Amino acid sequence: MVQNQPPNSSQPPGAFSGDQPLDLTVHALPQANTALTAQAPDTRAGRWKMLAVLLVCAAPVIASYITYYVIRPEGRRNYGELIDPQRPLPALATLTADGSQVDLASLKGQWLLVSVAGGACDAACQQHVYFQRQLRESLGREKDRLDRVWLVSDSVAVPETLKAALHGSTVLRVSGVEQWLQSAPGKRLGDHLYVVDPFGNWMMRFPAQMDAAGAAQAKRDLERLMRASGSWDKAGR
Repeated sequence: MVQNQPPNSSQPPGAFSGDQPLDLTVHALPQANTALTAQAPDTRAGRWKMLAVLLVCAAPVIASYITYYVIRPEGRRNYGELIDPQRPLPALATLTADGSQVDLASLKGQWLLVSVAGGACDAACQQHVYFQRQLRESLGREKDRLDRVWLVSDSVAVPETLKAALHGSTVLRVSGVEQWLQSAPGKRLGDHLYVVDPFGNWMMRFPAQMDAAGAAQAKRDLERLMRASGSWDKAGR
């Protein structure tokens, strides 16, 4: 008969004779500078990717300007005079027809066909108002990308008889516009129509005293501008 052996009093309660102490290995913790070194290539790669995305987004704008201003087929002649360097919209205060004050720079975001004249609007001014409307309508489905703007250069009230012809135009009373636009030598500021791009840069001036034949040539210039900017410029601000 086998008798039960009393437990070994030298062992702590719950311990087994076969128990062995565990070997614990402590590995070195990662150093901060090592982690930063590992992240550095990822940061540089991310910056290059961001730069590549920006270049892709800007490419249509750059290409359209190069096409229009640089790679012009031999023999092509613009009716309008290209302005070099271009002149950005200045921060001039203007008044709307109802007396509200707005900044001239708020016109950015659309192609602009601009005329300048006193509020009385003489015969040359009325001719420009007519050509502005006709040129815009001649662009067909692209017409919503072009705004008609009349900058009134004095405090004279605009005749009521012009209100119908000015429907859809932006009429702003402004002083100091000569700080931005300029006439050709020997001409008046009000003798021309001016073209401003969606970035707010004055970039073209049509010849003074434009007639119907000149308006037909101005239409071709505007069509070229619409085509050249078609990949990046959309109607509306």
